[in-house]
Amino acid sequence: MVEHKACTGVILAGGLNTRFDGRPKALLEVEGERLLDRIGNLFKELFDEILLVTNDPVRYLEWGFDIVTDIYDVRSSLTGIHTGLFHASHPFAFFTACDTPFLKKSVVEAILEGITDGIDVVMPKTDAGYEPLCAAYSTRCLDTVTRHLEQRRFKIDRVFRKYRIRTISEKVLRRHDPELISFFNINAPSDLDRAKARLEALRKNMAS
Repeated sequence: MVEHKACTGVILAGGLNTRFDGRPKALLEVEGERLLDRIGNLFKELFDEILLVTNDPVRYLEWGFDIVTDIYDVRSSLTGIHTGLFHASHPFAFFTACDTPFLKKSVVEAILEGITDGIDVVMPKTDAGYEPLCAAYSTRCLDTVTRHLEQRRFKIDRVFRKYRIRTISEKVLRRHDPELISFFNINAPSDLDRAKARLEALRKNMAS
């Protein structure tokens, strides 16, 4: 098993945020805590190198993360993966989007434990499909990612077909996260409301 310190943690914060009137999703608050605070605190427990991928770096200086900007001027999740792999100093990089407020440490650890010799990608897979933005990628994949970007082929699932992928099954994932809330994304204001309601319910249950 590869130790956590052999893996860089990468947070993707490069979206246009059009559904939030341009306000960065990483700075949205749930229960008085910004989404980036929640993910950042988790990553600090797991990784000795944390990269934040954003094209608006001034907004994020207070966190003290290593901030990197996209190398290719193309809006896609694959662009962010390319940037993280390019700048990672460790042989693997674990990626998450900035809008996942319920990402569980044990889920990330289960993915990291899947990194072994001969494996290029470790990715969760549920009944809903693969979760490419909650996955670990070897920096060996960088050349292929670069080629796909240059060819303007942005579908992540097609990039890694020839690589050795280890999937983390839903059965294993549910041991750590029974409701699979680690994969909940805030894509719209209604999702933010749902996240707030969920946390409020959890808080009340803990108080009762």
